[in-house]
Amino acid sequence: MASELKNLSVFSTDHLPDISHRQFAIVVAEWNAEVTEALFSGAYQTLINYGAKAENIVRGNVPGSFELSLGAQWFAQRAEIDAVIALGCVIQGETKHNDYINHAVAQGLTNVGLQTGKPVIFGVLTPNNQQQALDRAGGVHGNKGDEAAMTAIKMLGLQQQVYSL
Repeated sequence: MASELKNLSVFSTDHLPDISHRQFAIVVAEWNAEVTEALFSGAYQTLINYGAKAENIVRGNVPGSFELSLGAQWFAQRAEIDAVIALGCVIQGETKHNDYINHAVAQGLTNVGLQTGKPVIFGVLTPNNQQQALDRAGGVHGNKGDEAAMTAIKMLGLQQQVYSL
């Protein structure tokens, strides 16, 4: 569903797992920092609001969204990390660079999750312009960081369900 039709900060909270003992890594792209810092704030606060402990949340910065996959892999390889949230923003420009970057990041993060068996969450905005990015980083369409954190929580709940069968 297009985010223009949905508030990214509104989600179902039925049957959430206890995350008080879970450890999260949030990998944040420094490029488009105004947007990515807002995404980080949303993700961090959502984790805290739903039971994560501040000392169980670690942040790592990477230069840009392209580097999110490797940063996520490094964190996901650590035994104590339960889930990784990757946050970035690639704004459509005059060239097709965004197509290549967005595809590479989506594929890279998917591969990290599949290789490690841990939730690795794609919290990367792919807007057409700066205003659309701001609208989805705490603006009129909510915060993609909130949604990414809730996705991590829900995936940990599913993992717990699957492995307790």
